[in-house]
Amino acid sequence: MDEADQNPLTQVPIEITISVGRARPPVRELLRLQRDAVLPLDRRVDDPVELYVGDRLIGRGELTELEGEQAGQLAVRLTEVANLRGGL
Repeated sequence: MDEADQNPLTQVPIEITISVGRARPPVRELLRLQRDAVLPLDRRVDDPVELYVGDRLIGRGELTELEGEQAGQLAVRLTEVANLRGGL
């Protein structure tokens, strides 16, 4: 059994944030936003998304849609994962 599997802290859930892109509109445009407005991002639909824990980049992936009982739910297929076991 792996030493990490014996550590009770490995059972604590952690929040991963998925970043699909950024927008940088001038304040005047931001103040004009209304419902159904379109805010262009700095990425294309097929570009990889980034996975963060806090402000640390932990991986990249591509958006995908689940099938079966969870059809329609958004998910991320990992294409790159950082070495998370590296210590300080």
